[in-house]
Amino acid sequence: MDGTAREWWEARYAERDGIWSGRVNAVLADVVAGLPADGGRALDLGCGEGGDVVWLAEQGWTVTGVDLSRTAVERGERAAQAAGLAERTRFVAADLATWAAGAEERFDLVTASFLQSWPVEIPRDTILHRATAAVAPGGHLLVTAHAAPPHGDLPEEMRSYRFPTPEQDLAALRLDGGWDVVVAEGRPRSSTGPDGERHETVDSVVLVRRRPGQVSA
Repeated sequence: MDGTAREWWEARYAERDGIWSGRVNAVLADVVAGLPADGGRALDLGCGEGGDVVWLAEQGWTVTGVDLSRTAVERGERAAQAAGLAERTRFVAADLATWAAGAEERFDLVTASFLQSWPVEIPRDTILHRATAAVAPGGHLLVTAHAAPPHGDLPEEMRSYRFPTPEQDLAALRLDGGWDVVVAEGRPRSSTGPDGERHETVDSVVLVRRRPGQVSA
């Protein structure tokens, strides 16, 4: 599983120099606008080429980005360097199914934006549950996912993918009583597919907060 997923994503990133826009995820930008302006420590799971990591660093956060693909991580490092943000960012190439932050390392914001893989699957529910352990008391965990096809031009082998609902992602976190659910909803939006056509879709947005004084298991 690990080798197959890594090989698939390395091949995907090898298709061209950049496969993502480099712009911040709109849901993340909206959520961060409501958090303390001085930032804190953030962790981006499945960071891709580092667009969200760089944006968070620009807002004053100290950010760690983790991704399965070493190619993606190297591109993220270059993007941070070009933006003059190397000292505020750290990138790690690792399998999120087994990677964990250090025993004393906790983050004020943990984010997983479109942490989805098809046609090669990853143990996504396991990764999301493990992410809760990295959230500091008083910190937030944000999970944003495609809850419907992101555009109307999906290849045939991707059309059987089962898109998660907010309720399913919330259940995957397996929260105990030390958390508050801030948001668990679907958010409609318009997107542009590879053919340039506009497409109506919906994102699953789950935002939870660990209560102050609560510690992870």
